[in-house]
Parts: sequence; C-alpha cells; structure tokens
Amino acid sequence: MELAGETKSLASTVASSSSSSVSSIDTSHDCDSPRGGDVDHELLHTAVSASVSVSVSSSSSASIRRVLSLIRSEDPDSRLFAAREIRRLTKTSHRCRRHFSQAVEPLVSMLRFDSPESHHEAALLALLNLAVKDEKNKVSIIEAGALEPIINFLQSTSPTLQEYASASLLTLSASANNKPIIGANGVIPLLVKVVRHGSPQAKADAVMALSNLSTLSNNLSMILATKPLSPILNLLKTSKKSSKTSEKCCSLIESLMVSGEEARTGLISDEGGVFAVVEVLENGSLQAREHAVGVLLTLCQSDRSKYREPILREGVIPGLLELTVQGTSKSRTKAQRLLCLLRDSESPRSEVQPDTIENIVSSLISHIDGDDQSGKAKKMLAEMVQVSMEKSLRHLQERASTLVRP
Repeated sequence: MELAGETKSLASTVASSSSSSVSSIDTSHDCDSPRGGDVDHELLHTAVSASVSVSVSSSSSASIRRVLSLIRSEDPDSRLFAAREIRRLTKTSHRCRRHFSQAVEPLVSMLRFDSPESHHEAALLALLNLAVKDEKNKVSIIEAGALEPIINFLQSTSPTLQEYASASLLTLSASANNKPIIGANGVIPLLVKVVRHGSPQAKADAVMALSNLSTLSNNLSMILATKPLSPILNLLKTSKKSSKTSEKCCSLIESLMVSGEEARTGLISDEGGVFAVVEVLENGSLQAREHAVGVLLTLCQSDRSKYREPILREGVIPGLLELTVQGTSKSRTKAQRLLCLLRDSESPRSEVQPDTIENIVSSLISHIDGDDQSGKAKKMLAEMVQVSMEKSLRHLQERASTLVRP
C-alpha cells in the first residue's frame, strides 16, 4: 500500500513540474571519487523546482520503473521530470545507478533534442551521477553517443553548459576504455581552450580531465601539441596549493617537462611559474608534492648549469628538506637527488646516501641569500637531523631487542 502511494505521488507531480518556478540553485558536488589515479568529480549546479519534491524511495522498484517509463515518454516535461529524479535518486546510491543504467540511452537522446537549456542540463546532471563510480555506465554513456553533444556544450556560450560538459568529460575520462575515444574526437584542444578562457570551475574540471587523458601516450602527445603550459601555470598560481586542481596541474607540468626544452624554458621564463611549483612542493597534498619535486628534478637534470640558480632563487631548500623526511618514498628519493644537483659540486652523484644529506644541505645553506630563507633552512636541517637520529635510535633498539631474544 505504501509503495502504491509513492507511485501515485510521483505520477501526480509530473503534471505540475513544468509550471514550477525555480526556488534554489544547488551548487554542491555530488561526488568526488578518485579511481586509480584518475579523478571522478562532478560539479552539480541545477535549478530545482519548488513543487518537484517527491517522496520516492530509492529502494522502491515500482518507483524506479515509473521513472524509467517517464524518461522514455514523448512528453518533454515528463522527460525533464524523470531526468531530475534520476539525478536525485542516484546522487549517493550505487544500487540506483545500476537500476537506472537503462536510462542512459534516453538521457543521451535528450542531449540531442533542440530543447530548452534546462532540459540539457537535467540530462547531463543525471548522466553525471549515473557515471560516478560505475565503469559500465561510463562506457555505456560514450557508446550511446553522448560525446558529440557534450563536445557541442563544451563550446557553448552558456557558462553553465560549458561547466557541465567539462565535468562530464572529467568523469567519463576516468574510464580507461573511454580515454582513446575521447582523445580521438578532438576534445583535447577544446579542453585546453577551457583552461585558458573558461569559468574557474570549468578550468579546474578541464585540467583534471586533461590529467586523466594524459595517462594514454597518444593523448599526451595531443596535449603537448596544444602548448598548454601557460594556461596551466596561470591556473596553478590562482589555485589553492593543497587542492586537487593544483595536484593535477603539477602532474601535467611534470609530463611537459619531459617533452622538450621549449616547455622547460617556458616554465623558467614564466613570471612566478617556478615559485608556484615550489609552493605546491611546500603546501600541497602528498601526491601533489611528489609531482612538484618531479617537475624541478626533471628541470635540473636536463641542464643543471642552466636551471640550478633559477630553482634556488625561489627558496626551494626548506621544502626539499621537509620532503626528505616527510614525503612519500618517491618524493624522498627525488628530493635527495635534487638536493644533490643543487649543491656546488660540478659532478653531483646520482644517488645520495641518507647520512650525506646533512653535509649537502649545509653547503647549500651557506649560499642562500636572505636571512629569512637561511634561518628557515637551518631550522629545517636541525629538525631533519633530529628525525634522522630518532630513526637511527629506534632501529638500534629494534635490532638490540632481536639479539637478546632467546
């Protein structure tokens, strides 16, 4: 009986949904779910009608069937209502994403119709939620032909549609199966254009989509061909250094540094470019700091005599010192190698033993300009030595305890 009541409530609401007035704007993120180094991230800004508040239980199979029936309807208002319901019901439920996988094709069809912008938005948002943490739906959305209309929306004069298109490509590009298809359809230059000229949110989603796509070598070549360093650096400078956006910016910059001398020279000549990378090295997430030190290490390894001084001028030593004791395993190794390259010796060793770091850094500190930077570096060195001593003591204690065991 309760189930029937819910279905009746759903059906009765459809008739009034088309005449409802917009009551609020939802600017929340429905999902942000990294997948194996890629990013699943949905920006959701949608106009929600005040009278479209229905009590449909996500566990109600009858309600789900009803929504699926409405999304296939010939009536545009019924489709609009159903798309909004799918978006709502799949917001946090993986089970609902599976149930509503049958809605992918009709939702993609909505993207192709010459409909009001609100209909396109509703369909995009529903597809976004269906794709979150659901590989099958990601693939199905591309196979159903969603890429062409999404590309059109990416070039739209509507900032909202452009944002939703960027978020869609971010989500869909998290699928390994979709990466070559997206790259082969001319999306990459358009994403770089969004990074240059889009809204702040569209820029962030576009750069993360590019990062997802860059894990495929063919896509990386296409990214490099667009010469994206300048807009990526501009985005990095204005982003919070601990954010996912900064992490993905540094990931892309690290790939660019390997590509050739033009990109490396571009980073050095960009005012504030190296400093922005150093800021991420100091304040970013663990993964972001790993990419940031990778950028500087690649730069210095390519031509030590050319890039050593520009890196040192940006006060990199304190951050490197911290990484040698607090970074990831890769970060620690990279930081040690970079410290070795930054010292005065013309023939730095490729490998640095832990017990020689203090000597290398002491030499570097003596050449740092400015009391503030030098003082900070010395403090970091003292802390590093203390941590090193504590680790050595713990190691000796553990070794001693094993020796005295019967």
